[in-house]
Amino acid sequence: MRLNYLSYAIGLVMLYAGLVLLIPVSVALYYNDYFSVISFLSAGILSSILGFGIRKLTPNPVENLNDIKKSEALFIVAISWVVFCLIAAVPFLWYGFSPINAMFEATSGFTTTGATILTHFDYPKAMFFWRSFTQWIGGMGIIVLFIAVLPQFAVAGRQMFFAEAPGPTEDKLSPRIRNTASALWVVYLGLTILAAVLLHFAGMPKFDAVCNAMSTLSAGGFSPNAQSITGYNSNLINWIIIAFMFFAGASFILQLRVITQKNPLLLFKSEEFRAYTYTILTLSAIIALILYFNNNYTSFDAITASLYQVISISTSTGSSSVDYQQWGFSAKIILFIAMFTGSCAGSAGGGIKMTRWLLVFKSMKAELFKILHPNAVTNIKIDNTIIQPEIVRQVVVFIFFYFFLFGISSILIAIIEQDAVIGLTGAITSLGDIGPGLGGTIGPMGNYDSLHFGTKLIYIINMLVGRLELIPFLVFLQKDFWTIKQN
Repeated sequence: MRLNYLSYAIGLVMLYAGLVLLIPVSVALYYNDYFSVISFLSAGILSSILGFGIRKLTPNPVENLNDIKKSEALFIVAISWVVFCLIAAVPFLWYGFSPINAMFEATSGFTTTGATILTHFDYPKAMFFWRSFTQWIGGMGIIVLFIAVLPQFAVAGRQMFFAEAPGPTEDKLSPRIRNTASALWVVYLGLTILAAVLLHFAGMPKFDAVCNAMSTLSAGGFSPNAQSITGYNSNLINWIIIAFMFFAGASFILQLRVITQKNPLLLFKSEEFRAYTYTILTLSAIIALILYFNNNYTSFDAITASLYQVISISTSTGSSSVDYQQWGFSAKIILFIAMFTGSCAGSAGGGIKMTRWLLVFKSMKAELFKILHPNAVTNIKIDNTIIQPEIVRQVVVFIFFYFFLFGISSILIAIIEQDAVIGLTGAITSLGDIGPGLGGTIGPMGNYDSLHFGTKLIYIINMLVGRLELIPFLVFLQKDFWTIKQN
């Protein structure tokens, strides 16, 4: 790796991170909250100074990143996310957060996890806006945003786009990756505005509508309401959130094709979208029946509550329309299964992704077929496209490491907290960027504040690794990766 390329890119990211912090400054000014102006302005100035300094002190500086290598792109993406979370944590320190809690909240925001350490909600509006705004930026991706708006990333963005974008295949709309990034942000922004308008018309206050719209389209789940969406006590709001959570978990590239070609049927021509839809409907139906027969829910309330929570967890949104901690054991087991399903590749959602599950099951089917027919030639296809064997191998490796990290995290957290439920559900909700887990402490109406320092640190690592889908961090374990050159 070339040090001058790395420092140039990271300095550029930090420089523009300072500009991003001007947005919550404007919100604070709107509400005459001058304390928050100082907190966000100080973080922005710090980030800009550090970014400018790194670029100026770089030996043999470069003017662009056009010939960046894949290893360098992976490193830049991973470090950019860590740096963004560190900068985003600074304003929280002004509100009395401890350093670990500030980093936890900031990381939970940018990775769209939605787990919170807040024990009360007596904070200025600018802080709640910042929580939701970090999720909104993280939902589509920090690097994808920079590719869309910064000319320095116009060519080099291809390597970084696929290092950051979730999913095992390179699905693009245009030969120019910048056009793809810009188009995705247009769709993302449009859906967010539409969600905010509908939520406000449904009775939600304007500020809350904006914050919840950003958190919903990013599959994040942060809300300015202490009781999440439950606090609004409106089935109309619940169903609006259900609809937009569902589309937050679907591929934005697929949605863009539907919009540009004006053909909604394109959605169901995608095997992944069909699997995503059928999985949600199946799990929701099972929970609805459980709630109807065991928890005395009406049929409508059972359907609403089950569909909301299954979509929320499957897409890794993590918001709540009810306190599902009060549900019976059977319903909780189905929710636990939903934590492993994931959303679609190229969406704002986290988790393993439906494409990977499709490839795993198709690979199993192909291997069983070859046992009976050893000489047969089998091809694994998705949407009538043959998937190359190396991609299948990458998916198998991904699944292995995903469950390996889940197992290690579960054991460590369970030992630290002396609680197996927190260990199991906390590990998967942080690695899958889901947010709330099961158990009173980290359940839908709980928070992570009382957890041990070591547990929070594991969650922070899991959230970052899960959002970038392991690979950028797994390459750090390669010895050759750390061969540093000056230029």
